[in-house]
Parts: sequence; structure tokens; C-alpha cells
Amino acid sequence: MEKWIYLQLKLCCISFLILKTASAQTVSADTGVYPAALSKANAVYAIAIGTQLPLNNGPEYYFYNPLEIRGSAYFMELPFTNGDVYYDGAEYRGVQLLYDLYKDEVAALLYDHFNKYVLIKSRVSNFDLTGHHFVNISTDSLPANTVLKGGYYDELYHGRTQVVSKRYKVIQNYQSNGGIMEAYNFFTDTKEDFYIRKGGVYYPISGQGALLDVFKDHKKELRQYIKLNKLKFGRDPHGFLASIAAYYDRITN
Repeated sequence: MEKWIYLQLKLCCISFLILKTASAQTVSADTGVYPAALSKANAVYAIAIGTQLPLNNGPEYYFYNPLEIRGSAYFMELPFTNGDVYYDGAEYRGVQLLYDLYKDEVAALLYDHFNKYVLIKSRVSNFDLTGHHFVNISTDSLPANTVLKGGYYDELYHGRTQVVSKRYKVIQNYQSNGGIMEAYNFFTDTKEDFYIRKGGVYYPISGQGALLDVFKDHKKELRQYIKLNKLKFGRDPHGFLASIAAYYDRITN
């Protein structure tokens, strides 16, 4: 029922602004009147709905106290940044998002640029942030024999096989051994684990050897491909894994 109301309001906004704009000038396919009206309608829609958007129905998000813990818990150390999210069956574009790698939570900033809410994870299908596509892999969808845990994963490749990486941060404690005693907690640099899904099972990948063990049915061809293209896991693990998985899918098609 709520989605129907939101849709009706948005359509009304679009219709009103198109008619208003059209009354002032002749509408043609080349004028750009419709895109301009659509953009204005989106803004009016956002203001009209305000905090009632389904996107904003999670618990409030709180920043970490810098006096208690140093550093950043966020993806690429970024503050709220423009992104897209597929939430509760609907796509929302141009939303201010924040990805907390320590809690594995995504927060959204409201249109008042003050209130911030945690997106309910079970309702998030995927989200895009700074060129990265994150997918929500639920625990219920995983087989019992997998090492993967449910959560948000950066999807590096998606075909018959899939390559994902898990980015995360942990909290460590520092204590000085020098003359001045100092102790504090801090967020570590981003850590990252890689996985490949084959036959519905996710396998951890720590390097070229582990990858070839997963794709052992075509190990010889993959070694030749790696050598020919001068690929190295350590130099570019993202590109290496995506390239090999795509090639494996191609030769096993």
C-alpha cells in the first residue's frame, strides 16, 4: 500500500512539472524539457515524502566517538557519498550512503542532511558506491559446507562462476613501550578476503595456487593464459581473479 502511495505521488509530481514547463515553451524531443521536468519532479518527490521513504525506516546510525577510537571504519575512508541502492524491491539512485566496514552496515543520510539511518540488511539486495558493486549474500542462501559468512561483498565478477571480496576492519589496541605511556584503540587498515563461487559453493582464494585448485579441471589452459597475459595475483588481485574466472567460464561454456 505504501509503495502505491509513493508511486502515485511521484507520478503526480512528474505530470505537474511537465505540464507547467510545457505551458511556457513548446515541447519537442530535442528541447530536454522532459528530462529537466523529471529531475525537478524527483527533487519535489524527495521533499514531499521526506522521512517517509521506505529507505529510511531503519535504526538511527551513530558515528564513532573519536575520543574512544581513532581512525576510520568506513569504505575507502569516505564520508557519506552519492550511491545507488536496491532496497526492499525498489531502486534508489543518488542516495547519500556510508559503508561501515567494521559493523558491515550501510547507512543512508536523509534529505535534511542531518538524520542518518542504518539500512535493514535483510531488505538490501545490492548497492553501488564509487564504482564498486556490493551484493548482500544472505546466510540462508549459503550451503552448509561453505566457508563464507553472510554479509556485504564487493562483486568483482559475475558469470556462471562468481568472484567476490570481503572488505572489513577490526579494532586493535596500541600501547607505547617508551617513556610516555600512551594507550588507545584504533581501526586497522582495510583487510580483504577473496572467494570464488563454483557449483554453488564458495572457496577462499589466497593466491594463484588456490585459484587453480578450484579450477583444476582446466588447470593447464589457465596456466597458459596467465603466462601469456603476464597476470599476477599479488600485483592486481581484483583484475587477476576476474580475468581468470571470465576465461574459465568462456572455455567451459
